[in-house]
Amino acid sequence: MQLGTPVRPPNGGRRAPLLGMRGRRALLPWVLLVAPLGVIGLLLLFPIGRIVWLSFRDFKLRNLVSGESEFIGLDNYVRLLTDPYLWQVVLVNTVVFAVVAVVATVVLGTLVALLLANLKPVTRIIVVSCIMVAWAMPAVSGTYVWIWIFDVDHGVVAQALKALGLIEPAGYNWFADRFWFYAIVTLNIVHSGFPFVAVTVLAGLLTVPKELHEAARIDGAGAWKRFWHVTFPTLRPVFAVVTVLSTIWDFKVFAQIYLMPGGDVGGSQMLNLGVWAYVRSFGQNDFGTGSAIAAMLTLLLLGVTVVYLRALFREDELR
Repeated sequence: MQLGTPVRPPNGGRRAPLLGMRGRRALLPWVLLVAPLGVIGLLLLFPIGRIVWLSFRDFKLRNLVSGESEFIGLDNYVRLLTDPYLWQVVLVNTVVFAVVAVVATVVLGTLVALLLANLKPVTRIIVVSCIMVAWAMPAVSGTYVWIWIFDVDHGVVAQALKALGLIEPAGYNWFADRFWFYAIVTLNIVHSGFPFVAVTVLAGLLTVPKELHEAARIDGAGAWKRFWHVTFPTLRPVFAVVTVLSTIWDFKVFAQIYLMPGGDVGGSQMLNLGVWAYVRSFGQNDFGTGSAIAAMLTLLLLGVTVVYLRALFREDELR
């Protein structure tokens, strides 16, 4: 080779690709997710950012018309956190109702899933189709059905109790009592939510190897021990998903409470955080305080979800 002769690269002068085959494969999922993540950012992140921005301002109906508002810092949050109504009524309603509804929904859905797993395929399809009607029913329609069932004068429950002589002929207003009000809401939520849990858990049950149950049965384990020591550990991720989703849905329940008689009245004993935020914003035209309530509800949901997932993953690490 003579001096001064350029040395050609081994690939014939072509530049090496910036990304190898493995790099392109790793980058492809993110490229495909750009459009969906952009849509999610516009539909979710912008409204959340707008709510947080409003929560730091004095924003009422006059500000909505003028477009101008005053920055007041944490005053809205301080006013809320020092309000006894938050701690004595709203937060109690939100947390207690959500815990009871989540537990009842997951337990009932799991029991229905265990029943479906033992049915023949044709019967299982028929039963699943029937219970999915409850899940597909809109929240507004389902709520009015429960209002009709517990109507003071002509409800099915009132007529039955009158016939048995358990209540007076004048009837009883279930919606005026805080306990019975949320008992009806809980029935509504469980009725509309258990089909999702049942179908999801059923899908997991069908993947559990039958050999595990047969071995446990040979060892003398009963039905409860087989479920707790074989089925539940195997389906732990499934139960985590349905529990987290049910928690998020039940903490932010709105229509099922707002549409109930008395559920839309500000200052009543029936409001939860979601309805209270709506009443303060659109009922009392205090959009700054309503946004602060919505931001607190979002933080509460994030906290509950993080705590539950951390506890779940910690149990998995200890195994």
